[in-house]
Amino acid sequence: MCLGIPGQVVELVPGYEGQVALVDVEGAARRVNVGMLDTPPEPGAWVLIHMGFAVELIDRDRARTAMEGLELIGRGRDSAARARRRYDVTGVVQGVGFRPFVYATATALALTGRVSNTAAGVTVEVEGAPDALDTFGRRLRTDAPPLAVVEEIAESTVDVVGGTGFTIDSSGPAGRARTLASPDVATCADCRAELRDPADRRYRHPFITCTNCGPRFTIITALPYDRATTTMSGFPMCPACRAEYENPADRRFHAQPIACHDCGPRLQLVTGDAGRHAWPPVHGELALRTARDLLARGQILAVKGLGGYHLACDARNELAVATLRARKRRGGKPFAVMAADLTVARRIASLGPDEEALLAGAQRPIVLAPKREPLAGGVAPGNPDLGVLLPYTPLHELLFGLDGDPQTTDVLVMTSGNVSGEPIVTDDSDALRRLAGIADAWLRHDRPIQVPCDDSVSRTVGGVALPVRRARGYAPLPVALPVEVPPMLAAGADLKNAVAVAEGRYAWLSPHIGDMDDLRTGSALSDVARHLQDLTGVRPERLVVDAHPGYRSTKWALDHADGRPVLSAQHHHAHIASVMGEHGLAPGEQVIGIAFDGTGYGTDGAVWGGEVLVCDYKSADRFAHLGYVPLAGGDASVRRPYRMALAHLRHAGIGWVDDIPAVAACPQAERDVLAHQLDTSFGSVPTSSMGRLFDAVASLVGVRHTADYEAEAAIVLEGLARSCGRAPRRAYPMDVDGSVVSPAELVRAVVADVRAGVPAAEIAAVFHVTIATLIADLAGLARDRTGLATVALGGGVFQNAVLLDAAERLLADRGFTVLRPRLLPPNDGGIALGQLLISAAS
Repeated sequence: MCLGIPGQVVELVPGYEGQVALVDVEGAARRVNVGMLDTPPEPGAWVLIHMGFAVELIDRDRARTAMEGLELIGRGRDSAARARRRYDVTGVVQGVGFRPFVYATATALALTGRVSNTAAGVTVEVEGAPDALDTFGRRLRTDAPPLAVVEEIAESTVDVVGGTGFTIDSSGPAGRARTLASPDVATCADCRAELRDPADRRYRHPFITCTNCGPRFTIITALPYDRATTTMSGFPMCPACRAEYENPADRRFHAQPIACHDCGPRLQLVTGDAGRHAWPPVHGELALRTARDLLARGQILAVKGLGGYHLACDARNELAVATLRARKRRGGKPFAVMAADLTVARRIASLGPDEEALLAGAQRPIVLAPKREPLAGGVAPGNPDLGVLLPYTPLHELLFGLDGDPQTTDVLVMTSGNVSGEPIVTDDSDALRRLAGIADAWLRHDRPIQVPCDDSVSRTVGGVALPVRRARGYAPLPVALPVEVPPMLAAGADLKNAVAVAEGRYAWLSPHIGDMDDLRTGSALSDVARHLQDLTGVRPERLVVDAHPGYRSTKWALDHADGRPVLSAQHHHAHIASVMGEHGLAPGEQVIGIAFDGTGYGTDGAVWGGEVLVCDYKSADRFAHLGYVPLAGGDASVRRPYRMALAHLRHAGIGWVDDIPAVAACPQAERDVLAHQLDTSFGSVPTSSMGRLFDAVASLVGVRHTADYEAEAAIVLEGLARSCGRAPRRAYPMDVDGSVVSPAELVRAVVADVRAGVPAAEIAAVFHVTIATLIADLAGLARDRTGLATVALGGGVFQNAVLLDAAERLLADRGFTVLRPRLLPPNDGGIALGQLLISAAS
């Protein structure tokens, strides 16, 4: 059986029901239907044939492998020997086309048997010639679908039962689940092509999907994953969709969200003043055309997506963006924008290859990148970066328009559908009520959202993705643990809350839920935690919370403990344990942990945030920390960085003189009250927070005196440092006295530069170099004391790309192994994993 001979056709056993052949294109044109291929084959290409249909173009190596299978079949036909094997596959193997892959692989090798989803994953039984079974087992491990994550395959020999053909069984009974279906996946290239093809029956279908793309996590109601256990259960398949669903040669073979224009879901547009339906709803194509017209006229649209509603408007329309910002009570926090395609994204943001790969990947997160072409001024006021994403659903593509549609805009604001501080809206009636007064119209559909899931946010640092918010596209993929853990639940923190459950060697983190300062967020936390437990089968025997006694997440855990023990984990220890866990460090391994953030409850009752720890999972020793400075008025000093600047000035012995921008920004009456607080410690708590030092410096140099959202001053300072254009050759002094790092000398040096007229961008750049150098110096001191040479970086300050990149380089240059967050955010959104590991070690 020689490959590459024009016109050659190699067939299986004559009369075998599942005929498969390998042919070249010339032969295929004569013997099989090549019209099934999405891309026309070139002469000389090799094509995989199934039941007389060309189903896939393959390369020469794949052809040779497949031919090997055919040769095995030929030998097996003459052999009386038969065997049967069982494969139990665990991992992310539901909702990713794994059963159709098994079916096609088994039938290509003339094996009989069955495959089914189970609560634990996928179970396969195959029977046939031993050599063919060997080939099947090898392909099961090496050729799984691209969206699958195979964690383990257990193989066993079972009794031969005979039979003909290979079947995909309905899923087994629901039990103690140990697998998750794929996260929601962006529309694939094949579906996007069909969406644009007037000859295709799904032309302009807003819910086009296949085995390789579309909703998963947000529509699953229970495992095993089948249509009956999704929110698609209420949409009976039409005959055409049913035929595709049952055809192994079709891309939609057992694609659970399969649908078309005839069998739903369907669009509906609701318009009216503040949710009161002044006009009858319109449906389908008319709803879409009306929605596009509203956007073109500067209106604000609530758009139902995969995991919740978005609020959308034309990002180039100044009035529309300003109106949305005012109605949403957004303050100065940036809006994310959706670009029509990668070409548009390149125009509005400075993208390198790493950012483009993130943008265009299957997860389609919001990617933070420097601004380029200006949009409406209210999109990201005062922010150096733009959060950009590409369309990830067919509806998004249709909102921008296909060929022949009237032109509207090429960039949309696409922000979470909520009032700032509240969780994202998922329910249709809730959307009409909660988004009344914000949206002018609601573009929705009748497929329910089972669980909220916001957009993920990421950026690249040193060529590697750094998650900022982990949600759609990533959650709830399991994180492998370095140690066995009992069933438990971690409640996370109060900012950027995400919960987690774990058992055995896996943890599952929820999508980003939000900040716990709204009652609705607590309710959303309950719903998400319940859904996560249902999908994973974890029944927590203990709960773990942040050590802060006033956290709402802690109160939530206590309210839901039902007699189970509730343990606590120190905030910064959890940050470092999370990084250790995702890098697979074993129990007992110690690291030098640099935990820099804005706020965390310390073991002495102070507000920590500039910590150097020597720790493993079980314990953490405070090796060094930023010197305490009074945090007067709590959140008042967080919202008004000039207050932190004045506290640092007082600590450094510098008078409050109006030639310092931070002093000039503080009203005299407030200065008097603040001076009294600092003198008497009334309403003040000591803080070692590095995040608050960033705030103070931002105000000292005059670039941000108030903050409308978390870390705004630090973000602006980072952008300023990036704009400097050259790497500073100097650093500010910082006094290290034993275990305490005093910021006083640094503050005095910054003020001296301000008074000398040094540009703010240069001061910002020198400050970043100073903190990166401090990190390396403190790690060196810890290594001298302990002999440790591994440094873990955790905490929200390490969202700062300038600082993270500089620190990582300096540490590597000094011979350290550097662990940085890669799977989970460095901020509080990743802290639940650390809580789990600390609890398991206690």
